[in-house]
Order: sequence, then structure tokens, then C-alpha cells
Amino acid sequence: QVQLVESGGGSAQSGGSLRLSCAASGLTRDVVMIGWFRQAPGKEREGVACIVRGDGREYYADSVRGRFTISVDNVKNAVYLQMNSLKPEDTATYYCAGSFIRAYGYNWAYSRIYDGWGQGTQVTVSS
Repeated sequence: QVQLVESGGGSAQSGGSLRLSCAASGLTRDVVMIGWFRQAPGKEREGVACIVRGDGREYYADSVRGRFTISVDNVKNAVYLQMNSLKPEDTATYYCAGSFIRAYGYNWAYSRIYDGWGQGTQVTVSS
């Protein structure tokens, strides 16, 4: 079982920036992909970004592409989400998740392929 812990959430003004971190422990060598998801009140959980540890391939939701950047530090077993040009609609609880399989295309955004989840960190963006 892989354990994941998010940090770095908080409040920001519209147009501001935040950087989220996700620290992984447990079966980290078996984790092939790490994704970031978010869930706003009353809405379904949605995929935000994903990175493949082996080849560094990045995937983004259309709503964040060009504003958010995902990165991985394989030595520290950590994944980061740099969020720039934040908008009020980015307000949500953000979760990182690890998968033991490599997905292709849009399959990265399906939460069911992920084997471990963090507890979430709140991001609030005010206008």
C-alpha cells in the first residue's frame, strides 16, 4: 500500500499562485503514475494533472493547462503541483493519488485506476 500526504494548500487571491506537495511512502518503487485530483463542494472529483514517473510524461485537464505544472522528484518520492493564475473556480480540496499501472490518453483521469490516496488539502481562491 502506498501512503500519500499532501501539503501546501491555503488561500490565494485570483491571479495568485500556490504550490502543492505530495510526499509518498510505502510501495513507492511500484508507483508508476501520480495524479492530482480535486473536488469542490457538490461536484464530482476530477482529474487535474498526472505525471508518469518513468518517462516524465505529463497530462493536464483542459481547465488547468497552461496554468498548472506537475513535477516529480523521484529521489525524494515527492510530486508537486505549481498552480499559477489561480481562479475562484480552482477552489476545491486537492488530492494526490498513486497508481501501479500506466494509463494512456485520458485514462489518467479515472480515479478507479489509482491505488492510494492522500487525505486532501484545501485550496481557496478569492476574487
